Amino acid sequence: MHTRGMVAEDLYELKSVKNPVLSPVGKRFVFVQTVINKEKHDYQSHIFVGEVEGGKVNQWTFGDVKDNSPSWSPDGKWIAFASNRSGKSQLYLLRANGGEAKQVTFCKNGATNPVWSPDSSKLLFETHLAKAEKIIDRDEGEKEDPLLEPMVVERIRYKSDAVGFLDDKNQHVAVVDVVTGEVEQLTDGERDYAAGCWSPDGSQITVTADLSDDPDYKLVTDIFLLPLSNKKLSKVTNSNGFFGLPTWSPDGNYLAFIGHEKEFESATLSRLWLYDIRTADLRCLTSEWDVQVGDVAIGDFHSGTVNPGAIWTSDSKGFYFIASEHGNTGIYYRSIDGEPSPVLVENQHVYGVTVNPNTHEAIVAISTPTLPGDLFHIDFKSGKKQQITYVNADMLSGIELSQAEAITFQAPDGWDIHGWVMKPIGYKEGKKYPTIMEVHGGPHAMYANTYFHEFQMLAAKGFVVVFTNPRGSHGYGQTFVDAVRGDYGGKDYLDVMAATDFAVTSFDFVDETNLGITGGSYGGFMTNWVVGHTQRFKAAVTQRSISNWLSFYGVSDIGYYFSEWEVKGDLITDTEKLWKHSPLAYVDQIETPLLILHGEKDYRCPIEQAEQLFVALKRQKKPTTFVRFPESNHELSRSGKPNLRLERLNHIQNWFVKYLL
Repeated sequence: MHTRGMVAEDLYELKSVKNPVLSPVGKRFVFVQTVINKEKHDYQSHIFVGEVEGGKVNQWTFGDVKDNSPSWSPDGKWIAFASNRSGKSQLYLLRANGGEAKQVTFCKNGATNPVWSPDSSKLLFETHLAKAEKIIDRDEGEKEDPLLEPMVVERIRYKSDAVGFLDDKNQHVAVVDVVTGEVEQLTDGERDYAAGCWSPDGSQITVTADLSDDPDYKLVTDIFLLPLSNKKLSKVTNSNGFFGLPTWSPDGNYLAFIGHEKEFESATLSRLWLYDIRTADLRCLTSEWDVQVGDVAIGDFHSGTVNPGAIWTSDSKGFYFIASEHGNTGIYYRSIDGEPSPVLVENQHVYGVTVNPNTHEAIVAISTPTLPGDLFHIDFKSGKKQQITYVNADMLSGIELSQAEAITFQAPDGWDIHGWVMKPIGYKEGKKYPTIMEVHGGPHAMYANTYFHEFQMLAAKGFVVVFTNPRGSHGYGQTFVDAVRGDYGGKDYLDVMAATDFAVTSFDFVDETNLGITGGSYGGFMTNWVVGHTQRFKAAVTQRSISNWLSFYGVSDIGYYFSEWEVKGDLITDTEKLWKHSPLAYVDQIETPLLILHGEKDYRCPIEQAEQLFVALKRQKKPTTFVRFPESNHELSRSGKPNLRLERLNHIQNWFVKYLL
């Protein structure tokens, strides 16, 4: 059969499967499948139900909708999910034997994140309310556009990359009776609350919130117990870090959750914690385990995946969880009195898991560099593994994908750096190929053994692709991930250059005269920094980047604290430090043709970062082009408008074709 490589436009053909949830008896499972509507250039997500035995899968919801967050009732009779089919997100129910979906919430500002009560009679959920609004207020449909009014800002945190400028609404937690439709609000006030889990007896729930006196500066997230009888909150954690994803043990004695105490600010490893309900004893279970708990793998395909937190076994003696280590995400088991042990750790990216607490069988969402993502049935006791879905099999049958070969090399100071190299499609022995260095964002994230559409597209066009995890990345321990703080553009830059040296000297197919570099966010910062410190690369593409820490401090939604945590400089007393680490300070040394890509509604790394860099280069008449993506935030490459994601990919490819091929 004739095959070809992946092209940017294939993004429209790929299907994403995610967020599997097993039924209480473990015979069936539900999941979300997302596709792109080619005519509307938008996403559609639907609920699918599969059989564990035999692998039969059926689509249960249809139409031009976004259905998500499926949750099986404990009695096995219902599937709850959130959907925008009414115009904004509300909660719906499907009978376990099929039929039409029934709407159960009619909240004025929508409802999300359904969590079943143990007796299957209620759903815990989240909604937004303004001061004067009540939980019983209903959506009255579209209204005429109001008159424009000025926005009065009094808080230092007044915008978010996820939602834009913050309004006067706060997120609150409520419950709805699925039979009567009666809704009860559980939290109030001018703070945001997130729904957690139910106690096994249904008398309490958990919520997470920052109720500190000075939340814009304290920057913590605590876990609280909330008894339904009196709604009086009691704090589980100590207002000294970020904690979330609580899950209750089946016997009601423990809460397990994930978090950290900000020992290294944003570079702190997330760990497992256990709270004894009976004694109020709180302890960290993985303080001596130098591994990041949770999935921190970076990709450009799946979006909106759910971390299930700690998944308890029925005996309440331990739980399963996801962790990220050495370029892989896997599944581990931890008993409450033991040590973490690997259960499913291979060269792959586990991006979702649901476990039968009685049989230890699981449905696992897995991706690799040549597998965009599918669901597998795995018996954790026997190790038996069987693929259930093949959602992209037909589409991929005529496409050749490049394998990712793991590499390890040493930085100048002797630190081991890990990464991968991908050969171009149609590779021929003895031929040299232009090579592109990819630098991930974060920086506290991790390239992994996962599918990356951009990488496959570039390999198909004839490029070698090299991607690595320089210091500052997750997956290699606390010292490694913390090493970049205060040293942006220092040894992390040397790691990137060491990767370049290793590729050139180790692989005779790498053309050292035709090198390119690209990256987004922190990867964009590093791209800017690299071309300001070396002319080794013939072309570069910087995406959603940082160029000037001085202005970033004041314009980013996280600028004031991220700059202090990461660069270790502030706008008031240490402007020299911020400028020293700013790529814009070295713009006079940039000779490499630089393509600048940026979203116009990026509040994480605002577009003024790109504007400054572009004008500074143009003023010197340096080769550069600036591409602005309308209505796009920091997540453009992963969840932006599909047509703009496509444009982004083609701009990257065409720039490197122009200068390297």
